[in-house]
Amino acid sequence: MKQSRLMSLVESVANVIVGYGVAVATQILIFPIFGLHTTLAQNLKMGAVFTVVSVARSYVLRRFFEAIRVRKTKPPLTRRRLPYSRDFSGAPDRNQRTIR
Repeated sequence: MKQSRLMSLVESVANVIVGYGVAVATQILIFPIFGLHTTLAQNLKMGAVFTVVSVARSYVLRRFFEAIRVRKTKPPLTRRRLPYSRDFSGAPDRNQRTIR
């Protein structure tokens, strides 16, 4: 099943919103261990910048892999013969007998 561009964006945004909360919580817990002391406002701003970058990255990667999937699953463009020999244009076929 093919995923639309809009649904790719919706999925990416939902994924990043959850990731944003995890990132801010991680920054609050981990930064002090490394001697970095930031305010909640600074953590939220840093998280917002990384969120925008993450949405763009996720969307571009999703579209790239979707293009690869579609390219691999496309059938080759060949002309197929119809399984019947009758011509429906109104003229009788050469192989058909005419009724007398």
